[in-house]
Amino acid sequence: MQWEIVIGLEIHAQLTTASKIFSGSATTFGAEPNTQASLVDLGMPGTLPVLNAQAVRNAVKFGLAIDAEIGMTNVFARKNYFYPDLPKGYQTSQMDHPIVGKGYLDITLEDGTVKRVGVTRAHLEEDAGKSLHEDFHGMSGIDLNRAGTPLLEIVSEPDMRSAKEAVAYAKTIHSLVRYLGICDGNMAEGSLRCDCNVSVRPKGQTEFGTRCEIKNVNSFRFIEKAINTEVQRQIELIEDGGKVVQETRLYDPNKDETRSMRSKEEANDYRYFPCPDLLPVVLEPSFIEEVRGELPELPQQKRERFESQFGLSTYDASVLSASRELADYFEQVQQTCGDAKLAANWVMGELSSLLNKEGLEIEQSPVSAAQLGGMILRIKDNTISGKIAKMVFEALAAGEGDSADEIIEAKGLKQVTDSGAIEAMLDEVLAANAAQVEQYRASDEAKRGKMFGFFVGQAMKASKGKANPQQVNDLLRKKLEG
Repeated sequence: MQWEIVIGLEIHAQLTTASKIFSGSATTFGAEPNTQASLVDLGMPGTLPVLNAQAVRNAVKFGLAIDAEIGMTNVFARKNYFYPDLPKGYQTSQMDHPIVGKGYLDITLEDGTVKRVGVTRAHLEEDAGKSLHEDFHGMSGIDLNRAGTPLLEIVSEPDMRSAKEAVAYAKTIHSLVRYLGICDGNMAEGSLRCDCNVSVRPKGQTEFGTRCEIKNVNSFRFIEKAINTEVQRQIELIEDGGKVVQETRLYDPNKDETRSMRSKEEANDYRYFPCPDLLPVVLEPSFIEEVRGELPELPQQKRERFESQFGLSTYDASVLSASRELADYFEQVQQTCGDAKLAANWVMGELSSLLNKEGLEIEQSPVSAAQLGGMILRIKDNTISGKIAKMVFEALAAGEGDSADEIIEAKGLKQVTDSGAIEAMLDEVLAANAAQVEQYRASDEAKRGKMFGFFVGQAMKASKGKANPQQVNDLLRKKLEG
């Protein structure tokens, strides 16, 4: 039987605010356990929550960026359930009246096609604390620093049909919230977490199958692996005559399996009711327009501009606009050297390779945009060849100089462009390889092509890579065929 996969994602983005959503407690990551939880976060009797205005602004920014309906009157509700790291016994969230309604995101797939994924809603809520299971000898510790941290829960429509589509959607969300500056997107620290709702159905069937939710997946690689693993489990279960039970599951990357966490409660089991301590949030049209005016150039807009303004391919423009920091770096390099294609090649090539090797983000690059742009200028004016440029780049990365010019001067790397000097060097190379010259001249066109590379290699070796490659090729061909 042919199966169709149906996927919807719930992405929880921690909003970048200095304080929590309903209290003045700090949200700094990495503080000592239980040092950033106030009486409000703990839900102590007599305390009252006060809504963080920046959290509201951040949520509206996101809604405008996905062309969504904005809930001009949105309401907070209490979602009641017991969990060890939920100190109040309920979570303050939004149910019937979220701040962001229906919107959409266009995602680019690996083959370059664009698919539109609907966003059902995005609502504000508070994060829970964190259970710690390491080093407690059979017990769990509770760190409540995270309790009350503002979250924006972004709920997609079940529009994705493969794990790769789900990853493309998650990456698009990740890029967008970072562009907007509303979430740092650090998945390792839990700033962005994903719940994957997965079901399967026979191809051609219109009704959805029974879904399972895989909780708290915190990397793009694990999103793909968790979905594929769960899909395989469900298909095998059904084909063996069993039934998929709606439940919440966890993905274990070490065993590459999902396992049951708890049976899935229906929404009414949470006993939602309007929070009596928080008034409805009423937004004015003037506020919406004020926030709209704060929106930066968004990833899709930047990608389209890179294509039209710089003549980059769709692929190159997509890679370079994937993050705001990378896009800014590329544009600074381009402005310095005036050559978008060369800038793109070096940023996507040598620079990306260096960052991957060292495990660095673009903001941590040991080669600044000004340094890279200055080096590309020396390639353009034939001061250095592309091969020598790699040596200069490595020296810049190692901190051996403040600029390409300084390194070129100090190491004597200037390209030889004097025709007379190159001709003299070629005469020596040909004299030292007289037998190969005779063989070349006696060969047919096909063999000559292979042998020509030998002479070029010998010439570049003799010049220690400093001779202008184009001049070497042109002059060498004249001497061999003259």
